[in-house]
Amino acid sequence: MKPTDSEMEILQILWTEGQCSVRNVHERLDRKDVGYTTTLKLMQIMHDKGMVSRDSSTKTHVYKALLSKEQTQHQFLDKMIDAVYNGSTARLVMQALGTHRASKEEIDIIKAYLDNLENS
Repeated sequence: MKPTDSEMEILQILWTEGQCSVRNVHERLDRKDVGYTTTLKLMQIMHDKGMVSRDSSTKTHVYKALLSKEQTQHQFLDKMIDAVYNGSTARLVMQALGTHRASKEEIDIIKAYLDNLENS
């Protein structure tokens, strides 16, 4: 299941914080044009979709992400590589490195990763 952009914002907060009330998530959202009730409704929908769990044992319901960050990133990346780069990982990497300046440390990490791939 692919989260919407708004759902991704909420998941990012839950992945960072571990678990949060709706109020905590709402206060951490970058978009201040969204009302509390909208955040509440989105989180209820995410619960219905099975993206988050909800502990309702206390007055303040606490939510926790059920989707793993790694799995969600993997799904988004696969879809983007297929849709935008016609399935070519090389095109994605060349575009990313050509558009965004990588630090020497990042380039060293990428080289080491490629060496490990080549040797496996």
